[in-house]
Amino acid sequence: MKTPTGNTTDQAPADPAASDDALATQPIGYWSGLAHEAVTRHLRDAMARIDVTQPQYWVLNRVNGGAGAPVREEVAAQLTPLADGPHEIARVVDQLLHRGWLHADEDGRLRLTGEGEAARVRLRALVTEQRAVVHEGIDDAEYVTALKVLRRMAANVEAARTATDPQAG
Repeated sequence: MKTPTGNTTDQAPADPAASDDALATQPIGYWSGLAHEAVTRHLRDAMARIDVTQPQYWVLNRVNGGAGAPVREEVAAQLTPLADGPHEIARVVDQLLHRGWLHADEDGRLRLTGEGEAARVRLRALVTEQRAVVHEGIDDAEYVTALKVLRRMAANVEAARTATDPQAG
């Protein structure tokens, strides 16, 4: 295995009370997981108060976006990697059809109804409000830097994985 170059800071155990001086030694998995859980819980709690789920919001956005109206299988293929299981998105499509927020045409293409578009717009406003809470005290430059670092870490891990397992890529 190739030895990493550059920064060789020792990895310390996760410490929620770590000082700023010790943050470079903290495990990214712990902190990214903590952030993911906290932000996801915050957003899902806000959506639950208006009887909507995050996956329902994903589906409304996916059906609204793109060049053409997707079929159920296209929506599921795109969103299942984000979901809590392989069948969740198909169930969400059924929920939204039942609720009257989606309509399937004769070719099975999904389209938002007027109620569905109104719900998507309301949810967009809610998500924007919740984003402001999450981003309090963080300017756009800091946010972009954080995302670039996370994107680079993901690319580094993927490159290491494909280097050690040629069938992985």
